[in-house]
Amino acid sequence: MAHPNEELARESAAAFQRGDLEALRNKYFAADIRWHVPGRGPLAGTYEGVDEVLAVFGRLFELTNGTYTVEVHDVLANDEHAVTLLGQRAERGGSVLTDNAIVVSHIRDGKLAEVWTVQTDLYASDELLS
Repeated sequence: MAHPNEELARESAAAFQRGDLEALRNKYFAADIRWHVPGRGPLAGTYEGVDEVLAVFGRLFELTNGTYTVEVHDVLANDEHAVTLLGQRAERGGSVLTDNAIVVSHIRDGKLAEVWTVQTDLYASDELLS
């Protein structure tokens, strides 16, 4: 049986993949979620609150014309954290990004409370989105 926080990480990634923003807002994200995006690209920064996080997701889909996808490879979880190993793919302006990413989530009261994303090739991600 999977740890509940593994299930949370997998289910929230699946909701993201299918574009189910209401599930993210109401079921998986704490109201005061903080989401950290590294780099120097147009999406880099820290986003606070569900509205800001969902807005940056919208911007990501806009910049990639809806081509951004993730595939969960594995999830490691304990009572406070989940680490999700992802494959990610996106296209923009004839360029294609195929990369791996790590999503580290702090979990509070059964919801994602703070999230840090790490791309294997941060420069490629920044370049594609800039």
